[in-house]
Amino acid sequence: MAISVFDLFTVGIGPSSSHTVGPMRASHAFAAGLVNHGLLDRVAGLRVDLFGSLAATGHGHGTFTAVLLGLEGFDPETVLPSEVDAALARIEETGELRVGAELSDLQGAAPAVVKFGVADMVLRPLTVLETHTNGMRFAAVDAAGETLEEQTYYSVGGGFIVREGAEEKILDRLEQQLAEQPYPFTTGAELLVHAESSGLSIAGVMLANELITRDEVSVRSGLAHIWDVMEECKNSALTRTGVLPGGLNVRRRAPEWHRKLTEQDPHRDPVFWQEWVNLVALAVNEENASGGRVVTAPTNGAAGIIPAVLFYATHYAQIPELGTSRQPGLGGGAAAPRAVSLSPEQKQRVVVDFLLAAAAVGVLYKEQASISGAEVGCQGEVGSASSMAAAGLAQILGGTPQQVENAAEIAMEHNLGLTCDPIGGLVQIPCIERNAIAASKAINAAKMALMGDGAHHVTLDEVIITMRETGKDMSDKYKETARGGLAVNVIEC
Repeated sequence: MAISVFDLFTVGIGPSSSHTVGPMRASHAFAAGLVNHGLLDRVAGLRVDLFGSLAATGHGHGTFTAVLLGLEGFDPETVLPSEVDAALARIEETGELRVGAELSDLQGAAPAVVKFGVADMVLRPLTVLETHTNGMRFAAVDAAGETLEEQTYYSVGGGFIVREGAEEKILDRLEQQLAEQPYPFTTGAELLVHAESSGLSIAGVMLANELITRDEVSVRSGLAHIWDVMEECKNSALTRTGVLPGGLNVRRRAPEWHRKLTEQDPHRDPVFWQEWVNLVALAVNEENASGGRVVTAPTNGAAGIIPAVLFYATHYAQIPELGTSRQPGLGGGAAAPRAVSLSPEQKQRVVVDFLLAAAAVGVLYKEQASISGAEVGCQGEVGSASSMAAAGLAQILGGTPQQVENAAEIAMEHNLGLTCDPIGGLVQIPCIERNAIAASKAINAAKMALMGDGAHHVTLDEVIITMRETGKDMSDKYKETARGGLAVNVIEC
């Protein structure tokens, strides 16, 4: 299917793309359906059933409150944390939900005010619907208790949702878009063939496909906006102290780390590059864990990896194209990092190429496997993000398509089998530190690939298929259900 870079990088709120952003989008779509079908003025009650992983870990992942916000018409792309706090406080105080109130196309209808809250949701953690473990069913009833509308949705990872019964229509539309692309690909092998035959880079192939639905100015400005939100997310975290919400009392470390690093490294000495990368990953994921505004990249649980590696790319990378490399023959990969000073235009070029190449690899994970922790474990989230980041970095360091593919393969190969077992169902432990470790893996993978000529024994397609099969074999207790691993072996404080 035709997956856009803007499908893989979307703006939303934390702490989880599959458990917060996806459910908010689904409930928002259900509310919009009530409006479009002219049913809003007849709605007297609601029923919400959550299945599988959404029910098992929904409390720690903000699923339940996300559903409430979506039913009121809030969109994860545009809602601000302050609006979230105000709306949830009002709902808790009044016990009332204003269905559809935030939708711009109410067409003169008033929102349906019903008595409904988190306690009214029906949780079915041991029931997994056939299509996906992240299932949710919404129903609206009239004053007589008759069902007006009922829909089932699935949150399939990275904020993507699928409505039951609409799968064929969605696939038909995506297949049509795929047929229109100049360089359609669903495997790494196809991607490399297109790069070789066209003479384009991996980023160039992805850009050419994007131009089917958007002009180049829109693509570049859209990706610049994605980067701006990543930067805002990091900067917001650097000002917020105290502990993260949820009951684990995990202390926010980003502000103190930033203070120490600024004192130790006032002139951006390259010896500290890894500490800065760790800080960015930590900051973004602390913001995500607190429900802040983040970029799903490609999931919220892994949202800190690509911003952290992008920070490395824009502050330390020796980029041949921009004349900052000391060893152009190695794409800058063998040179020790040193602080670089890029103009805003140069930074934007770096960011755009990085995100396009990363997205091309992200497409392969969506096509051949999964980016859902509830489906394949954390290898599908942190592993995919690390692989995408490695590809992005190899791209802007001057890597050939084969080296970019190799970088992505190395990063995932060394994240295989990674379990999803957050303590208390919260995206805090081990998720925050895991992002920092995976960012460093991505940087190392890119450097290793650039030291070679692109030839390697294990292909990216083979490692993606291995990840998928590993996920199938993995016990469900290690796939975002809070029933295994650290989630049960560490006492919640």
